[in-house]
Amino acid sequence: MTRAIAYGAAGLAALLAVLEAVPRLGLVDARFLPPASEILAELGGLLGTAELWIALGETLRGWALGLAIAFVAAVAAGVVIDLIPGLRAASNSTIEFLRPIPSVALIPLATLLFGASLGSTLLLVVYAAFWQVLIQVLYGVADVDTVARDTARAYGLGRWSAIRHLVWPTALPYIMTGLRLAAAVAFILAITAELVIGSPGLGLEIQTAQSGGAVPTVYALVVLTGLIGIAVNAGVRMLERRVLAWHPSVRGT
Repeated sequence: MTRAIAYGAAGLAALLAVLEAVPRLGLVDARFLPPASEILAELGGLLGTAELWIALGETLRGWALGLAIAFVAAVAAGVVIDLIPGLRAASNSTIEFLRPIPSVALIPLATLLFGASLGSTLLLVVYAAFWQVLIQVLYGVADVDTVARDTARAYGLGRWSAIRHLVWPTALPYIMTGLRLAAAVAFILAITAELVIGSPGLGLEIQTAQSGGAVPTVYALVVLTGLIGIAVNAGVRMLERRVLAWHPSVRGT
């Protein structure tokens, strides 16, 4: 773990060095790509303003709320599809039709229904994250050993007891993978909604800075979103390790 962190830090330092050198050597016009030191200084200044923290709170609220709704709905839908005989086969074509539709294609609908508000962000985030979790839930449920199912049925294990003691432990690693994927996708869509629709948050701040020609501010906000994305991924991975501490894949790492 320490070695991985060291390699990651070294890679980030190398990237910053490149971003510092490229504009100073005249390879790129500094008006369009300021040196990394200028971007980081701008970010430091922004972190001292209340407006940035308000925007960050709006983004995280839309991300967290949308992810939570999508996660609960997807897990419930996956379990119901498994419980009702024939429902998986009947719903498969519908799922395969809806899943590839990009969330950004729903931007006109979101704008029409909710305007530039949290509702638009939630619509895009929930739609994108829902499929990430649902597909993993379906894979996890399908991975339950048939012999174990038959044994549980032979011993008279009730439906909900079977879900708790058989289906859930088998599907949980898949569910956590779905949550990790959905967390990243949800954050991307939250920023996208704010950028395109104008919902409150970091995306709107980036759009405003770009419209005003504040190039260092634009890059500083982009860097901040990247750092938050890293934090989101690290947080979900930490949760995954805690929840799956009993699983061989986690114990091995």
